[in-house]
Amino acid sequence: MTTNTSQPDSARVDIEPGSDTRADIHTDARFNWLTQPVAAIDQRARAAAQQRQQQLTKPPGSLGRLEDIALDFAGWQGKATPELKRCSVRIFAADHGVVAEGVSAFPQAVTVEMIRNFASGGAAISVLSRQLDADFQVLNLGTAAPLPAEIQQHPAVLDLQLAPGTGNICETAAMTAPQLAAALQAGAESVNSGSAQLFIGGEMGIGNTTASAALTACLLDVNAEDSVGRGTGVDDSGLQRKCVVVARALSLHRHHCSGPLETLRCLGGLEIAALTGAYIAAAQRGVPVLVDGYICTVAALLACRLNPGVRQWLLFGHRSLEPGHTLLLQALAAEPLLDLRMRLGEGSGAAVAVPLLQNACRLHGEMATFAEAGVSVADD
Repeated sequence: MTTNTSQPDSARVDIEPGSDTRADIHTDARFNWLTQPVAAIDQRARAAAQQRQQQLTKPPGSLGRLEDIALDFAGWQGKATPELKRCSVRIFAADHGVVAEGVSAFPQAVTVEMIRNFASGGAAISVLSRQLDADFQVLNLGTAAPLPAEIQQHPAVLDLQLAPGTGNICETAAMTAPQLAAALQAGAESVNSGSAQLFIGGEMGIGNTTASAALTACLLDVNAEDSVGRGTGVDDSGLQRKCVVVARALSLHRHHCSGPLETLRCLGGLEIAALTGAYIAAAQRGVPVLVDGYICTVAALLACRLNPGVRQWLLFGHRSLEPGHTLLLQALAAEPLLDLRMRLGEGSGAAVAVPLLQNACRLHGEMATFAEAGVSVADD
């Protein structure tokens, strides 16, 4: 696992004070970049890859979705025989004020503890990133408690600390407009377009399945009961409490949520905003994205609502056990690569799927054609 050690002299971002009105969201120039065009797909390279597919020593279509994946990467990379060797993994961490409502089985202290675990290599995504030899970094957008100095200084950690977590969405908006702008920008700046052939975003934040359920319900106009799941493993009473909390948040904010940005500001999280910004920036810079589970997919939907062209740069790693995830996948017309009953987050489900993408490219590039192998072509 490699790390990105190019941190600025001062990693913290100064957020200027500002009002929280919708006018800020709709007119603030700091949000203008979100709607800039995405990179174009190279249709000529995709067509050349399609022609090669027809000549490989196999019946047409016999490799199923692996063939489609190879064509996608050909269009993204601009060459008929693409490869996948360099992955970038970014984990975005932040806390959520809604934890005060008793929606999680774990305390907020776990977020800081997991950042340490990510950096020291003990988390699931750390193990998977090592296996992939990925460019790996953890970004702290805003934990409730500051990171200890030894974690702040770790080469795999970028400590931005935009705020001490979000506001409690049952009582107030999650973020101010300046905080939202800074989180989106932090996500965008995390995308390394110079070398990465694939971007994977992950998340860590106690309470973020509650925020994601509220976002899902608002964006898709469904009830809290349809979008709420067990998250960190709450029991039946905890599940019911989460439903009540999400319903309260929707009642407070739904009439203010005039678009995806305002919905994200009112109901989201700093790490969800960073993921949203990263997905948009990746598409603008021509880096395909492999989307992880529930929280990452709600960020993907927000990114596509803000900039519809982003969708053509997204693949989806797996289907989470969280019920709201299926609703989001349907809204995005997305077919995940895997269904392993995972619900860990961290980008782990996406990372597990990377070898499938690598095999798709290898099969496409390394299989012999009928002519090379001296194999007779089937009669029409």
